[in-house]
Amino acid sequence: MIDDQDTGRALPERGVPAERVLREIRGLREGDRPTHGGRLFAYVYDPAVPGLDELAAAAHAGSAHVNGLDPTAFPSLLAMENALVGAAARLLGGGPGTTAPDVVGSVTSGGTESLILAVKAARDARPDVAEPRIAVPVTAHAAFAKAAHYLRVALDPVPVDPDTLRPSAADVAAAIRADTVLVVCSAPSYAHGVIDPVADIAAVAEAAGVRCHVDACFGGWTLPWLRRLGAPVPPFDFAVDGVTSISVDLHKYAYAPKGVSVLLHREPGLRAPQYFAYADWPGYTMINPVIASTRSGGPIAAAYATLRHLGEDGYLRLAGATRDAVAGLADAVRGVDGLRLMAEPESTVVCFTSVDPGLDLFVLVDELTVRGWHTQPQLTYGELPASVHLTVTASVAPRVAEFGPDLADAVAAARSAGPVELPPELTALAATLTPDALTPELVAGLAAGLGLGGAASGPGGSGPDATVNALLDAAPPALRERLLVEFVGLLQRPTY
Repeated sequence: MIDDQDTGRALPERGVPAERVLREIRGLREGDRPTHGGRLFAYVYDPAVPGLDELAAAAHAGSAHVNGLDPTAFPSLLAMENALVGAAARLLGGGPGTTAPDVVGSVTSGGTESLILAVKAARDARPDVAEPRIAVPVTAHAAFAKAAHYLRVALDPVPVDPDTLRPSAADVAAAIRADTVLVVCSAPSYAHGVIDPVADIAAVAEAAGVRCHVDACFGGWTLPWLRRLGAPVPPFDFAVDGVTSISVDLHKYAYAPKGVSVLLHREPGLRAPQYFAYADWPGYTMINPVIASTRSGGPIAAAYATLRHLGEDGYLRLAGATRDAVAGLADAVRGVDGLRLMAEPESTVVCFTSVDPGLDLFVLVDELTVRGWHTQPQLTYGELPASVHLTVTASVAPRVAEFGPDLADAVAAARSAGPVELPPELTALAATLTPDALTPELVAGLAAGLGLGGAASGPGGSGPDATVNALLDAAPPALRERLLVEFVGLLQRPTY
């Protein structure tokens, strides 16, 4: 008889011992990027605080089966949510004794949900508008486009200055129409780490009678601490008149486990349209402040434990370590001929581009990966060149001295390898192919031809990642989107 314990199926015929299941998961995790150690510059946020993971895991486990669907049934979860919202509000210029004393908020599963709900609240507050629109800088997070898509709201992109990487208040004003329900700005933008002129944009929105949302998902838990450390952080929170809502992710620089974000509104009336309620069926009356109904209390408890354990003094120390790491990484970039910072760092991002035609950024990214540094390539957009994004956390600080020599070595190797040269037929295909012409079979053939799924090459040669990025960079955005949708569709297939 075949022992189906060895098939790797999620639902075996006979149950598998606990330790074996955990061993299998550990084995699967061996192929992941490193979540700790300060060498991954995207996706994860590691403070390198001893014991914090264990504390958060214990708090998560203790509340994992608590259900956020009904706060009256589980008052512990309600108390922790209210405490998290209060902490975020105080940090971001709201609460007693401020110009925004009536701030209210909700805990969501992440920044994307917070942004979708901010758009929903703005849309539903204007039932008189048949075709609502939102004015969004092109550097704003893609989650706003997702919100617009899901909620059937038109997205009006606002250009940014190619040098400052910021939108102007005048351009925002020009984008506001009679049916605009929300204006957006970032503090900071994810891609480049620069803070939009929030005060000017909020003033324009207020004059037009339109809500203004500050997306501080990325920076809301770092900018206040950096300001306390003496950094020249411009006004961006509820201290700014006209700011009506702010989002901040606790699973980013509050260093809580995934996924916890907070969406704040200046006063309760602004939040009211965010809720969904339904009583016209024979079951219980549904009332949800967020998108999900059933919600595990695990992430909320883990976030509560993390904030309580670190405290203001802990976050100040972590912000200081991160600030120093950012400065060291920026110096390393400045020290390499052919690289240029996209912007002087203002928060926790270092972003750079190549000014040397012989230095292919995508090859450089592969070379850095070979040396153990996992960075995030960003493609060309309009007048903005391709770039490399580094999200810097406190855990990077002890590694900064290693990065400079490795960066110089990787640059030399990338120059030696030369830029990626796509086959002419592939370049022509990227320039002429329409998204509708893509089929799963065509994408599967492209993936096989580009070597996707194989190991990246070592130093001295561009691997599949550089080639794929070069192809995506040559394609217009709509084609990029369809290519990646089809490719991810190839990856996400059931295991039987």
